[in-house]
Amino acid sequence: MLGAWTTGAAAQTFRFSTVVIDPGHGGKDGGSVWNGLIEKKLCLDVAKRVETGLKSRGLKTSMTRRTDVFVELSQRARLANRVPSSIFVSIHFNGSRTTLISGGEVYYRSPRGRVIASAISRSIKSRVTGGTRGIFHGDYKVLRETRMPAVLVECGYISNKREAARCATPAHRQKLADAIVSGILAVRAK
Repeated sequence: MLGAWTTGAAAQTFRFSTVVIDPGHGGKDGGSVWNGLIEKKLCLDVAKRVETGLKSRGLKTSMTRRTDVFVELSQRARLANRVPSSIFVSIHFNGSRTTLISGGEVYYRSPRGRVIASAISRSIKSRVTGGTRGIFHGDYKVLRETRMPAVLVECGYISNKREAARCATPAHRQKLADAIVSGILAVRAK
């Protein structure tokens, strides 16, 4: 089922001029903390790398946060909804008590969000060590309350020691950012 959609989704593109980048957590909300890593710091680092990559390819960006501050989920959606001709990409890292789980995951809520999720997932699978566990429908608040196509990218499980060691390196975080950028560009109509 997923394979059939992924193949068809490859040809689907749409127009947008701006990517709203949402680095997950921040401030009093650290997110997952595993193996010496704090999710909020990783999210902001990858988000800034995604921003640099998109800008270098001529896309406009808007960030929901640029520093270690707490931004309510509804406020993130409100900020995004003010940006015309945009898509929304929320960046996170995962954690689980089942520490053997690894790989990225991309969540969507709408059909156009699914197109973006598929493209980003394919890009992560082909470019990043550790790959991806696939795409999943998610009812996260930032996906529910944004009016544009939106996805939430879980870049990997920092609860997995091997994956955490990779995520701790700037080179790996750059590969993640490059994969996200490539996935976004794959769905953008020229």
